[in-house]
Amino acid sequence: MQALLLRGGRVMDPASGFDATADVLVRQGVVHAVGPDLAAHPGAREATVVDAAGLVVAPGLVDLHVHLREPGQPAKETIAAGTAAAARGGFTTVVCMPNTSPAIDSAAQVALVQDKVRREARIRVEIAGAITVGRQGEELAPIGSLAKAGVVAITDDGDCVQNNELMRRALEYAQMFGLVVMDHCQDFDLTEDAVMHEGRWSLRLGLRGWPAVGEDIIVARNIILAEFTRTPVHCQHVSTANAVQLLKRAQDRGVPITGEACPHHFTLTDAALAGAGAFWAEDGRATAAAGLLAAGERPDWPSYDTNFKMNPPLRSAADRAAIIEGLKSGILTVLCSDHAPHCNYEKDVEFDEAPFGITGLETEFALSLTELYHAGHLPLLEVLRRFTANPARLLKLKDHAGRPLGELAPGAPADLVLLDPEARWTYRRDESLSRSWNSPFDGWPLRGRALATLLGGRVVHSGLPALPAEGAA
Repeated sequence: MQALLLRGGRVMDPASGFDATADVLVRQGVVHAVGPDLAAHPGAREATVVDAAGLVVAPGLVDLHVHLREPGQPAKETIAAGTAAAARGGFTTVVCMPNTSPAIDSAAQVALVQDKVRREARIRVEIAGAITVGRQGEELAPIGSLAKAGVVAITDDGDCVQNNELMRRALEYAQMFGLVVMDHCQDFDLTEDAVMHEGRWSLRLGLRGWPAVGEDIIVARNIILAEFTRTPVHCQHVSTANAVQLLKRAQDRGVPITGEACPHHFTLTDAALAGAGAFWAEDGRATAAAGLLAAGERPDWPSYDTNFKMNPPLRSAADRAAIIEGLKSGILTVLCSDHAPHCNYEKDVEFDEAPFGITGLETEFALSLTELYHAGHLPLLEVLRRFTANPARLLKLKDHAGRPLGELAPGAPADLVLLDPEARWTYRRDESLSRSWNSPFDGWPLRGRALATLLGGRVVHSGLPALPAEGAA
């Protein structure tokens, strides 16, 4: 591979806390050196030089909650299209969920996905295996075989194991094989036929409510089982204020439990389902995106818009504030997308009939910069930490040579993102690289953007004239 010298960028490595203007020298797919004025470095001879002044150079982003829909649902998304969208969003590693058709609940299914990843993926794809056979919540999947096949975690994401005894055994087996259990926290008895958050707006819209306690009960269950078995449990897409407090109290006493947040839960509220007028009237300029718009320029959408239907649902303004506070205080250590693509015709139905989920790989980082960094809630290094070092360490992610991911230091894989935290742009879902467009953020103004993404020193996405869109570096 040709060497690459990134000159004069703000180099940020959340894993070590490094934050300084420096050069980054990439050779043979790894970070060869980091420091001031590396042009005279012997390894920089004949290197392609890229002026990174004014940009941030950081480890490639990691998303540990992505639905790539293969096998079985290529009309919604493919590994090729999903990873292209991820690369555009600044991601070099994603963890795909097992709610495919058939589910990823055996070593054979893991091998099938791995083969397709080798042939078609633009970036690294790690695999989460199912907790139960067919994700039916009735019989444990062969967790040992899944671990041997290479899964990095287990989850029935999209469903939640309701049987507490079964969940206990899953945690005990996961501990034997060094796996983290990730859980979609939903009590089915409390949420049957529910389609949005239970509260003022569900009452006014006449839609069946999904009460916050339906999440809180399972979070509490997971805390008890994590403490009992001493197995790490990661609560996916945390959305309620009480869940954040439950996690805090458990973490304070040393329970191995963590949580993640998605941008839609700290940007939007359930008022969005009543239409743009209700949302902007209720929340005013509460979102940082609103501050980027002049009066009359705010994105418009109708009431009952199915692009706002997700699971867990958009919650109240108080819940949104609690998620932000959970991120600020370190209770929620990971940011991710829950990228859940659906065909347009699937969403173009009555609200009750539409599937849950939205796309997010191309917007999640920019939304996080807009609503967390530019809104003054988190420093840039901390936003990056929740997209790099934290998720990579949680799942012990490594490259094929056994080098840890999520770091930017000599000897680390040259998985890098060059970003402009001040870039202002507007997301247009019809320009997405994903196969599906079910995003509620069409027309939203954003501040901050990934401009180039490198995987092992190879450019997999670039909006910079100095870097080719594809090729070796």
